[in-house]
Amino acid sequence: MGKKIMVVDDSRIVQLQLQRILSDTDYEVVACCQSGEEALSLYEQVHPDLVTMDILMPGMDGLETARTILQKHPEARILMVSSLAYDDTINEAKDIGAKGFVYKPFDPEQIVMSMQKAFSE
Repeated sequence: MGKKIMVVDDSRIVQLQLQRILSDTDYEVVACCQSGEEALSLYEQVHPDLVTMDILMPGMDGLETARTILQKHPEARILMVSSLAYDDTINEAKDIGAKGFVYKPFDPEQIVMSMQKAFSE
């Protein structure tokens, strides 16, 4: 059985893109969320092996959502996926406990390699 992935991104295009990329891998997208609040409630139900987390979203942003998930579930694996690629943002994501940072737009090999790396840490 493959690893369960939860995609958190307010862009439906990014959600569909990740589902398509991962359809031929050992990863299965089991949930898609468009907000941090939705991610927090679904995380408890789905218990994904990895979460891909956008940063800029309406309501609770991805950094705050990641921080909240990791406080409740220190074992959670979160991979930040964002176009917000500033050093201070990347450093904050690492400080929170994110397993990596992928810049948008991403290519399929890059996202899969980043997921593999997140599972090997």
